[in-house]
Amino acid sequence: MIALAKPMLGIEEKILVNEVLSSGKLAQGEYVERFERDFAVFQGSKHCVATSSGTSALHAALLSLGIKPGDKVITTPFSFIATANAILYVQAVPVFCDIDLQDYNISPQELLDTIKKHPDAKAIIIVHLYGYPAHMAELMVIADKYNLAVIEDCAQAHGASINGKKVGTFGHFGVFSFYPTKNMTCGEGGMLATWDKELAERARRLINHGQTAKYQHDVLGYNYRMTNIHAAIGIEQLHKLTGFNERRKTIAARYSREITNPAFIKPVCLPGFEHVYHQYTLWVNNRNSFIEFLETQGIGYGIHYPAAIPDQPLYQQGEILGFFTNARVAAERVVSIPVHPGLTEQEVDYIVSSLQKYA
Repeated sequence: MIALAKPMLGIEEKILVNEVLSSGKLAQGEYVERFERDFAVFQGSKHCVATSSGTSALHAALLSLGIKPGDKVITTPFSFIATANAILYVQAVPVFCDIDLQDYNISPQELLDTIKKHPDAKAIIIVHLYGYPAHMAELMVIADKYNLAVIEDCAQAHGASINGKKVGTFGHFGVFSFYPTKNMTCGEGGMLATWDKELAERARRLINHGQTAKYQHDVLGYNYRMTNIHAAIGIEQLHKLTGFNERRKTIAARYSREITNPAFIKPVCLPGFEHVYHQYTLWVNNRNSFIEFLETQGIGYGIHYPAAIPDQPLYQQGEILGFFTNARVAAERVVSIPVHPGLTEQEVDYIVSSLQKYA
């Protein structure tokens, strides 16, 4: 079976992790600080704060922005559930804004319609799904006009950009995940990126038990710190990220060029948008048939995501705000095929030829 995803770890990560183990300084420390500095340079952000996961980073971002119980926060209905769950963590109210079926990201027009229905919304979490940037120019104009704080969920979009400007640098916070299947990994971990020094300082307190000095705790905080071990992996993975992304783009370009089977609608990539292809996601009319075909061919696949977030049992327990017709349609049609940088040319050839045969 050709795997859908595969972490790419080498001797460099092992050497630096062994260095941490030999030092005996396993918890948050100098390696975390180094990773934060390196990521800030890569990202083009002034401040970066490393966390234990992308989810904890989202939670800390909302708290740092002052989102309170009862506040409305707009987000996509089509993402991993952590995006919306972070809103519940702060006892705020998720308001779902439908997606554009061309790129599966929040639609600017739908955002305008959502704000008209919920003018008291305080913030928006924008997801750059599958590694493709959302339409940030239009979305930021709307957010600025209606005074919405903006969090960019970049968990699948490390290195993606619009006209050379990295995603995660448009809003108040960019939030990243380093889960093993991401474009780069720390094994587990997250990162907050921001230009705002005060927001960075708030986030840093919140992820460290609300501590402002040793044993001085001014606010309720959490143990959301990254360890030196995870940071050591991240330091070396970051060195490799551009190469990983280039390989993903090369494979995706072959798929887009050589898969001409009309059974599929392939991903878009508009001029000026840099897609980093965390997933190469196809639209198919008969997903069950296609999945059976992939299984017989020994090709791994993923369904990201089989249900809109508001249709999850957790969200059925309360009032659901917003509209998400497109998200529901997408949830029934999307299938992702392998695009990770560990694929060989022979495997790519096989995937292309197999999909060309699918009827």
